[in-house]
Amino acid sequence: MSGNVDERGEMVLRADQTLNEALQLFIRFEVNEVPIIDHQRREIGRLTCRTLLKAVADKWDGRTTIESLWNGEKETEQVGREPADAPKVSRASVSELTAMVERLKRELQETQSIVETMKTVLDSAYEGIVVVDAHGIIQEINKAYCQFLGIRREDAVGKHVTEVIENTRLHICLESGIPERGFIQKIYGQPMVVHRIPIWRDGKVIGAIGVLIFQGVSEVYQIFKRLQDLSREASRKEEKEERAAPSRKQIFGLNSIIGRSPVIAEIKQMVRRAARVPSTVLITGESGTGKEVLAKAIHQSSPYADGNFISVNCAAIPESLLEAELFGYEEGAFTGAKKGGKPGKFQLAHKGTLFLDEIGDMPLYMQAKILRALEEKKVERVGGVEEMELDVRIIAATNKNLEEMVRKGQFREDLFYRLNIIRIHIPALRERKMDIPYLLAYHMERICEQFGLKQKEFTKEAMQVLMDYSWPGNIRELVNVVEWLVGMVDGQKIQKEHLPAHILSPQRLAKHGDKEGEKRKIVVQTDTNWREIVDAYERERIKQALIEERGNKAAAARKLGMHRSTLYEKLKKYNL
Repeated sequence: MSGNVDERGEMVLRADQTLNEALQLFIRFEVNEVPIIDHQRREIGRLTCRTLLKAVADKWDGRTTIESLWNGEKETEQVGREPADAPKVSRASVSELTAMVERLKRELQETQSIVETMKTVLDSAYEGIVVVDAHGIIQEINKAYCQFLGIRREDAVGKHVTEVIENTRLHICLESGIPERGFIQKIYGQPMVVHRIPIWRDGKVIGAIGVLIFQGVSEVYQIFKRLQDLSREASRKEEKEERAAPSRKQIFGLNSIIGRSPVIAEIKQMVRRAARVPSTVLITGESGTGKEVLAKAIHQSSPYADGNFISVNCAAIPESLLEAELFGYEEGAFTGAKKGGKPGKFQLAHKGTLFLDEIGDMPLYMQAKILRALEEKKVERVGGVEEMELDVRIIAATNKNLEEMVRKGQFREDLFYRLNIIRIHIPALRERKMDIPYLLAYHMERICEQFGLKQKEFTKEAMQVLMDYSWPGNIRELVNVVEWLVGMVDGQKIQKEHLPAHILSPQRLAKHGDKEGEKRKIVVQTDTNWREIVDAYERERIKQALIEERGNKAAAARKLGMHRSTLYEKLKKYNL
C-alpha cells in the first residue's frame, strides 16, 4: 500500500483505483474517511466509509474505479458529501454487510498470503526475474536481479524496463507476442542467457516475464563441460546407433507439440498416458493439424521408441498395391514382383509403431484384413503360405467422421471399435489461436536455421493480422506462409504489408467497403494467386531435389523432408 501514502505520510486513494482496493484499504487501516487525489496528486474530494458501503449495497462492481463512482453520483458535489435526501443504505441489512466485510477480509488475507509467498519464491530464486505490464512498466523484480544490476527494488518498480535493464527486448516481446528462449543479452558488457515470455489473457498480451537464467555465459560453459564429461560414452553409443539406423536421426517427442493453450496441455497429458500402454490410438482432426507429429510423439515416448516408426498414407497408395505395401509379398506373387520378395509395412514396424494415416480412405476389403492383423497380431505376405507373428503398436489418423461413415456402411464398425480405444482429437488452429505466436516463432527459427538465414521478427501489426486469420489449412498452411515470408521478405522485420494477399484480403476488403460480388471476386482471385505461387515454388523444389539426387525418389523425399508416398502424390499432381 506504499502507493497510497502521500508525502506527509497520510493515507490517500487515487481516482483510478477500484472500489475493491478502497474497501481493502478501509478494512486494513480501519479508517472512516480517505482523501482522493488526481494524477497530479491534488486532493479532489474525500471518500467516506458510508459512501463505500452504499456502493457495496447498491451492488456496484468491485472493479469499478472511484472516478466512475464519482461520475455515477453527479448529484453530489464530491464523493463523501451526500445531499440530505440521498437514499439510505437499504438494500442490504447490517448483518449482510458485516458478512460481506468479513468475507472481503478473508479474501484479503488469502491474497496477502499468496503475495507474500510469491515474493519469497521470487527472492529465493537464483535466476533474475522481472515482470512488466502491457506498457513495459516494471511491476515486480526479484532480489537476484536487483543485486546483479546494483539497484534497489523501489528504484526499478514503476519505471519502463528499458530504463532499468540494458539491451532488453521485453518491450519488443510485448509487441510481437512471441516468446524468446535462450537468447544472449549483453548487460554491463557481459553476455547473459535470458528468456522472455509474453503473458496472454483473452487473446491479448497483458505483460511479459524476463528470466535471467545464468549470471554469465561462463557458467553455461562450465555446465556444458561437466555434461560433456559425463555423456561421452553415451554420445559414442548414440553415434553408433545412428550409423546403424540413419532414419532415426530426427527425434520427435512432447517438445514437438508446440503450443500453450489449455487444449494442447490436455493433449500432451493424453500423449503421456497413451504412451504407457500398447493400446491402439485414433487421432482425429482437420487436415494439416499435425496428426503425424502427434503420432511420432506417442511413439518416441513409448516402450516402442527403440523400434521403427513406419508411416503409411492409405489415401496415397493405389488399391491394387495397398495389400502388398502393408503385408509384403513373396517372390513371384504377381507380375513385376521383386526377386526375393519384399517385407511389408507391418513387418518393418515389428517392435515399433505403424502409423496408418487417412485410415478413412482405406477400401472395405482391406479393412477386413487390417482388422484380422490387429486381432491376431499375425500377417501373411501376398503369395505366401506362412503367417508371421508381429508386435506392432498401431496408431491411426483421419480427417473424416468415422462414426458417420460407419452409419453409411462406408467403414467397418468392428474395425472402428478396434481402432477407437484411445481417442485424441486435435482442434483446428482457429480454435486455439493463442498457440499461433508460439507456432510462428518455432517454425520461423527452424526454417531460418535450415536455410542458414538470420531469424526474422514479426511486428505487432503483422502478428495481429496473423492472429485474426482463420487458417483453413491449419499448421501446414502456417508453415508454408512462414517459409514464403523467409524467402520473400528482405530485412529482419516482417511488416503487415509483407503478408500474403490471401491473408490481408479480409482487412483490405473491410477497409474499402467493396460490394459483395466484388468481395467474392477479389477473395477468389487472391486465393488462387496464392495457391499458384505456393504450387510453383513447391514444384521447383521437387524438381531441384530430383536433379540433385539423380532421380532417386527415396533420396529426394528425404531431402525434402516428406514421406515417399507424399512425394509420389505430388509428382502426380505436378505431372513430373
